[in-house]
Amino acid sequence: MNKEVLLSNIDKVHTTKMGIDRIKKNLKLDTNDVVEYCKNKVIDKNCNIYKQGKNWYCEIDNIKITINSYSYTIITAHITH
Repeated sequence: MNKEVLLSNIDKVHTTKMGIDRIKKNLKLDTNDVVEYCKNKVIDKNCNIYKQGKNWYCEIDNIKITINSYSYTIITAHITH
């Protein structure tokens, strides 16, 4: 699946209240707009985007963002090492 599908639907990307709390905690973010933060990471030209099963994975700057490919919900994000 081509990453252009995700990029062309970037406006649909969102998360839940629980998702916001989880992402903020996992990434140690000091922002309330975690969706915007994640979107900016995803659209960065250096972001490695690939699809496995029902999820998109977006890796950049030691961060891995997981997005459901059907609902465009940001499920979680982690710091990778």
